[in-house]
Amino acid sequence: MSENVPDGYMKNALGHLVPRANIREQDLLRDEIAKKVADRAIRLNQELTEFKKETLGELADLIKIAGERYEVTLGGKKGNVSISSYDGKYKVLRSVADRIQFTEEIEAAKALINQCIARWSEGANDNIRAIVDRAFNKDTKGQLKTAAVLDLMRLEINDAEWKRAMDAIRDSIQTTGTAIYVRVYERIGDSDQYKAIPLDLASV
Repeated sequence: MSENVPDGYMKNALGHLVPRANIREQDLLRDEIAKKVADRAIRLNQELTEFKKETLGELADLIKIAGERYEVTLGGKKGNVSISSYDGKYKVLRSVADRIQFTEEIEAAKALINQCIARWSEGANDNIRAIVDRAFNKDTKGQLKTAAVLDLMRLEINDAEWKRAMDAIRDSIQTTGTAIYVRVYERIGDSDQYKAIPLDLASV
């Protein structure tokens, strides 16, 4: 995207034109590095987008060919699919997961859980409180962490009020769509164990 910035000037964060000669050397260096990193990030993002698109297309073609061979329709675009290289060194997994969010009923669940903790005797209360607080902490976007809330439903607690709280959580779950993931794995040596090939910055 080109901007109409006259020669010898730079635009600052407020949109003002500033003569380049009046900008500190450190600010110029910072600007150069920030733009260089951002440009590379944009290219990588585009490459990952294209990689995912091509991979999903190739997997869909493979499923279609297999279905045509046996004159059946297989799975369509949804469903988990795993393929491996002939030597077993690489494995590619396509997985489809529901995107979910919680309705206002989650607040009823939280209130019931707090009542349980208040009613129970001490002992494990601090541990349960920590689990509950972590589950209902919101992320940077102000959203509940789905996995943390669902983890509460895996706790084996034989208490009527707790079970009502879990029912409230179930009733609050609303599916908003699906997310399709592509994961690639490489076999570890000659073992039957595989390690993921990282495709996100935090893992490399």
